[in-house]
Amino acid sequence: MTGALHEDELPVTTRLVRALVDDQLPAWAPLPLHRLAASGSDNALFRLGDELLVRVPRQPGGSRTIAREARWLPLVGPALPVPVPDVVAVGEPAFGYPERWSVVRWIDGSTPEGAASGAAGAALAADLAAVVTALRGTPVPDEALGDTELRLYRGLPLVSRDQGTRESVEQCAGIAGLDLDLDIALAVWDAAVRLPGSSRVAEPRWHHADLVAENLLVRDGRLAAVLDFGALSVGDPTVDLIVAWDVLDAASRDVFRGAVGVDDETWLRGRAWALCLALMTFPYYWDSMPARCANRLAVARAVLADAS
Repeated sequence: MTGALHEDELPVTTRLVRALVDDQLPAWAPLPLHRLAASGSDNALFRLGDELLVRVPRQPGGSRTIAREARWLPLVGPALPVPVPDVVAVGEPAFGYPERWSVVRWIDGSTPEGAASGAAGAALAADLAAVVTALRGTPVPDEALGDTELRLYRGLPLVSRDQGTRESVEQCAGIAGLDLDLDIALAVWDAAVRLPGSSRVAEPRWHHADLVAENLLVRDGRLAAVLDFGALSVGDPTVDLIVAWDVLDAASRDVFRGAVGVDDETWLRGRAWALCLALMTFPYYWDSMPARCANRLAVARAVLADAS
């Protein structure tokens, strides 16, 4: 995906990134550079040589995510049981491009496709559960607790997304070809926001906040890395449970849930977060990112099947 995804999309070209690297990181100027076809919605991605990846924000304000990852991954990353991006350089705005950007070490692997099942699903579920529990178990220093840049909406109580989710449902009703029972989706959401824990955060903990297939790498059926900590946050970690509906089938979700050890209410709130994030994806990316929407549609259907 190399086209514009946002109304305020910044023009990021291979020529620009080549100039940024050559000017600010001249030791890597001889390395070949090419844009990856599979690029995220937050950052354009460029392979630099064999061992490096350049991540360049696609929207104004993206410097915050670059800074957040560079600042906090050295603390959080070593606590996790799989590799995470190793930020080796942070570049500055130049040549008319207004944001900071980063270079990380390349990690081999592929993104999960579909819902893992059987023995492979159980193994992946155990790997993901180990990441989630390690992340939420990592101590949060006072500096992080007081950092407002780490208090993002996905770490707020679930009820904070109530109005936005209802608006998403209304917008989804106008999307031709979206085969999803929105009445049932709204009923699942209504039940979740009435849960007692949906209006409070018991204890602020670290969470990835975007733990989905696009930010995972697997090798030989096992989790090889967790990517893109640009949304790393301190707050309610329940949102990280969304990965269960994103990459696991029903039986593998049971393995994941048992390994994470959450209670019934937390599990239902995690399920509601998965539905919420799927519903907000369709109106924004229906035309520009069909593959992402197909994935989120599978997530939403898995949630509704669980709730039936």
